[in-house]
Amino acid sequence: MSKIHGIIAEFGNPGSLLRAAEKVRDSGFTRWDTYSPFPIHGMDQAMGMKRSKLGFVIGIFAFIGAAVGFGMQSWAHAIAYPQIIAGKPVFAWQAYIVITFAMLVLFGAIGSVFGMLAFNRLPRLNHPVFFSDYFEKTTDDGFFIGIDSQDPKFDPEKTKTLLESLGSGHTELLEGPDE
Repeated sequence: MSKIHGIIAEFGNPGSLLRAAEKVRDSGFTRWDTYSPFPIHGMDQAMGMKRSKLGFVIGIFAFIGAAVGFGMQSWAHAIAYPQIIAGKPVFAWQAYIVITFAMLVLFGAIGSVFGMLAFNRLPRLNHPVFFSDYFEKTTDDGFFIGIDSQDPKFDPEKTKTLLESLGSGHTELLEGPDE
């Protein structure tokens, strides 16, 4: 049985896609995206996207990594195996900086990978836009807006009419098997 997963609409150039994105945002849609062969300056603002929280996730992971690295060395040197070597104190924190920094970078990188996967809702092995043969133009010269059927304002006919009124050259319902 075929299910409607959303709708895509093609626009002629980056400027018309940018203006259409502003109108879709102003219409109240929340589950939609734009597709183009290259980044378009100002698209984030046109879509009403907020600043990414990925930096905070990376910062938290990096801080945890630094704390783990510093704590691990402190415990090993001052508690588990307390030895005075070459007259240095048991807690010689200056020697811990290199490993602490390395752990900060390692945990920050791990946090960036997991944060990116979570914020982008990945892995997703199949996306409804791949049901369209016409969508292949995105990698070359196509500029598309895709609106998900999960959006609260989605109505197949009204949404298609809206996209056509914004100057869409081609509009297509994305139909495919249930996921």
